[in-house]
This record gives sequence, structure tokens and C-alpha cells, in this order.
Amino acid sequence: MVQTYLLSWLIPLLSFLIMSYAIFTFMLLFLWKRIKPVGSDVNTEAVWISVIVPVRNEAENIKFLLEDLSQQIFPKNQFELLVTDDSSVDNTAEIVRQYAAISNYPIRLISLPDIPTTSPKKRAIETAITHATGNLIVTTDGDCRVGSGWLQSIAASYAATGAKLISSPVTFTQETSLTDHLQTVEFASLIGSGAAAISAGHPSLCNGANLAYQKEVFQEVNGFEGVKHIASGDDEFLMHKIAARYPGGIYFLKDPAAIVSTKPHKSWGQFFRQRKRWASKWKHYQSKTPLILALYIFSCNFSLLLAGLLCISGNLGGAPFLILLAAKCIPEWFFLGTVLRFLQKPASLLYIPVTQVFYSFYVCFFGLAAQKPEYEWKGRKLV
Repeated sequence: MVQTYLLSWLIPLLSFLIMSYAIFTFMLLFLWKRIKPVGSDVNTEAVWISVIVPVRNEAENIKFLLEDLSQQIFPKNQFELLVTDDSSVDNTAEIVRQYAAISNYPIRLISLPDIPTTSPKKRAIETAITHATGNLIVTTDGDCRVGSGWLQSIAASYAATGAKLISSPVTFTQETSLTDHLQTVEFASLIGSGAAAISAGHPSLCNGANLAYQKEVFQEVNGFEGVKHIASGDDEFLMHKIAARYPGGIYFLKDPAAIVSTKPHKSWGQFFRQRKRWASKWKHYQSKTPLILALYIFSCNFSLLLAGLLCISGNLGGAPFLILLAAKCIPEWFFLGTVLRFLQKPASLLYIPVTQVFYSFYVCFFGLAAQKPEYEWKGRKLV
């Protein structure tokens, strides 16, 4: 009796959530496609950029980024680089010093004290901004690679739109394994859905590895004040604060020249720690939109898992389950495929079905794992 009663409302509820998710995914595709790139013939003479790179133990990677910046087509007298070194125990700082001596653009190294903090990245960015002379702050990470047109694309979009904050695309460098491709597909979903949310006028997701915002606006919203106690969120929480102050002031830069690449995680431990930090942000959102969205995505993916269990237990037929599975996966295929082609990752298209097999488990697992508030960054336990 109880089982029959539960199934009488549970199966329709699961079906409703999954079918609504199909419509939701097609809406994301529509919103993504309506984003138009800014033309390159924009006067950027008034744009002065301060690139901020927080680092800790990036000796293996930082020189590649320094060299990428030396190849920028954006005028060298219109940008500076501020590297904030958070007490690296390798020779990261020495590499930056040596390169600064021969660089064709200005580089400043800022050494941070070895003091425990909940969010070292926020501290590093805030410290650098106090030294920045640019009117536009651009952030990326020490293990990232950028193309020669990166800063020019950001400057052009800023000059053309007057955006208060610009979110730009991030992907992974060349994939060499199955797990690399799976990370690329998963990351494409975050980039695409974040861009679509901005297109809809409800900013939700962005990535600090490729973010730009006006310095005066950062100061106007008091930077990271109010969210310094949260391990992650130097990007999204700031975007939410700026969006609340300036509705319509957030822009997504849909330009291949603006793509930033970073290395995929090669160990489960690194991947787990990063995704746990990311998932920990959900419960701290002040804006209702990203919180509702996070809960909705969790619910839809959990619904598919429940439907699968009901099918295995004989309480849901095989045909109805396959219909629900197709309703979730087919729209995702179209959406993810479009975003991956933009990110110049055609080889990863073949791995979309594999990602879809694991994604529901993934979302539910990290949604639960993030409830235990212990985080780590660059070998440090965060207080």
C-alpha cells in the first residue's frame, strides 16, 4: 500500500523534472547561440589593463604564461602584470624576477606573508588590486595559457560594451587520456551554462581563470567583503555582487581569441579537492537565482538516478526509463556539442555519452561531499 502510494506520485515527479530539464537544456542552447561576438575594429586606446595572477608553487608553469603575455598584440604600454606569490616553496618567485628583468612589458612581483587564511586567492587578488594602475582588472592563473589576441579581445569587448564585468571562456589544454576528455566535456557544460545565464540576464557561473572587471567597480562593491570566509568564489561571488549593483552590466565574451587554456587534473585527489571547493559555494549564494539553479540541476540529476533504481527494481518499465534517459541526454548532446566546437575541442565530442553516464553520480556526489567544510588549496589546509 505504502509503496504503491509513493510510486503514484514519485514517478510523475521524476518524469516532470527530467522533461523540464530537457526544455531547460534547449533554452541554454538558444541563449548560447544568441550571444554575438564584438568586432575587432574597436578603439581600445583608453583601456589600460592590469593582469593579476595569484600563484603558489607554479615553477613548472609560470614561464609559459609570461611568454604568452609577451606575444600579445595588445600594445605593451597598455597593460601590466602583477604576480602575487603566496609563499611558494619552489622557485616560482625567482623565475618571475628573472623574466621581469628582460620582459618587453612591465611585471611586478608581490610577495605575500605566510599567514593562514580561509581564502588565499581572494587575499592575493585584493592585495594586487591595491597596487594595480589599470582601469580594467584581468585575472588568470599561473598554470594557464593564453593566445596572442587574448587581451585585445577583452579590451575590445570592454570598449564596445562598457561592461562592469566580463566573463570569458576557459577550457583545457591538449587531451591525452579518457579522463582529460571527460573533464573537457564537463567544463564545457559549466562555461556554456554560465554564458547562457549571462545572456538571459541572470548571471550565475564564471571562472576566475579568465575574468575582467572595472577596478573602480570592484572597489565600489567592496571587493570580496562579506565572502572572505568562503574557501572558493573569488569569481562568482564578485560577479553576483556586481550584477546586483549593475543589472545588465555583466557580459560574456564569445570570441575564440579570448579562450584561456589550463591543464586538466591528472590525479583524482586534485580533481576532488577543486570540485569540492566549487560545490561548497552553493549554500553561500546571496542571489536566489544561482542557488535555485544549483538545487534544480542537483534534483534533475538525482531524479535520473532514482528512475534508474526504479527500473532495476522493476517499478519502472524499461521503455519509460529509456524515454527519460533520452529526454535528458539528447538535448545535452546538442548543447555540449555546440559549446565544444566553439572551444575548438571537436575530438571531445565523442566523449559526451561517456560523460553523461557519470554526470548524474558526479553532481550528487559533490553536492553531498561539499557539506563537510574541510578544504585544501596548493597543499594548504584552509582555515
